[in-house]
Amino acid sequence: MTKRVVSNRLEGKVAVVTGAASGIGRAMAQRFADEGAKVVVADLDATAGMVIADGVGGHFVQTDVTSPEGVAEMFAEAVATYGGVDISCHNAGISPPDDDSILETELDAWRRVQEVNLTSVYLCCKAVIPLMQQRGGGSIINTASFVALMGAATSQISYTASKGGVLSMSRELGVQFAREGIRVNALCPGPVNTPLLQELFAKDPERAARRLVHIPVGRFAEPEEIAAAAAFLASDDASFVTASTFLVDGGISAAYVTPL
Repeated sequence: MTKRVVSNRLEGKVAVVTGAASGIGRAMAQRFADEGAKVVVADLDATAGMVIADGVGGHFVQTDVTSPEGVAEMFAEAVATYGGVDISCHNAGISPPDDDSILETELDAWRRVQEVNLTSVYLCCKAVIPLMQQRGGGSIINTASFVALMGAATSQISYTASKGGVLSMSRELGVQFAREGIRVNALCPGPVNTPLLQELFAKDPERAARRLVHIPVGRFAEPEEIAAAAAFLASDDASFVTASTFLVDGGISAAYVTPL
């Protein structure tokens, strides 16, 4: 990974990041703060979340993103603390082991993943768009995945379906609100070196290795690389980017045969 370059593209902006206590969300919170934004760190994990918020000079809100009341309170606290919301990054998600092949995945697992990964994005967009309308614009970044565009024999059926929903919803919202200055993009990471992926390697190295061989770059992404893409989408550098499927996947979705 090359050395990152940080500017002050987000100076004076207020950013909300859900799922910000670990992994990609944590890296986003740090990068947004490095770029000059005031950051609201939202997560269920109060212990880790407060540490992250302290580290970035931001504000922590303990939030259940599947609760309409919880989401409303999160944005209300962001407005009360910093005066508004300019950037809203909806990153909270789960990938539990009982979400597997459609032949193995039970309805309760299906619904749980849909609630956290898809319904939460709906709730957050529904709540923040009126705030951005009042602000005269803003940037919404919904974390989807490259699996929204590809099929896999190592299936996580509800996760895949949820990310497809996030992708389609982001596209529609990006079109609908474009002339109000509200940009909505689906950030689609490839496999990322996070605690979830590390757990997969520990539990099933063979299954994990089947993923790595398909990446032309030859490695998994680091969370900071996904955060760098999010910082671009959040900034005015991306002023003509909306309703996009923004892939940061090391070439995996374009590959047929990868290099030796």
